[in-house]
Amino acid sequence: MKIIEEQNRFVIYNDQKEMIAEITWKEKDNVLRVNHTFTDPSLRGQGIAGKLVDAVVEKATRDQQLIMPVCPYVVDKFNDHRDKYGSVDARSK
Repeated sequence: MKIIEEQNRFVIYNDQKEMIAEITWKEKDNVLRVNHTFTDPSLRGQGIAGKLVDAVVEKATRDQQLIMPVCPYVVDKFNDHRDKYGSVDARSK
């Protein structure tokens, strides 16, 4: 599955060009407020949402930005893996 960057989101489409997973953010003052994560029920439990989080983290790192986790999934991910995400976590800056 290919993760595609679009305006203020990363998205995955199926072969029929239907969106099956996404993570979205709003950007302000060089901080990405990650506010929504969706994974189609047929894909849940396969680590897809985690891959989307990692894509946002890679973008933030590349662009020298921070992430403010707002989406409950991302908040939990950041809290559970501070060692992995702490460098871009706006809450700790």
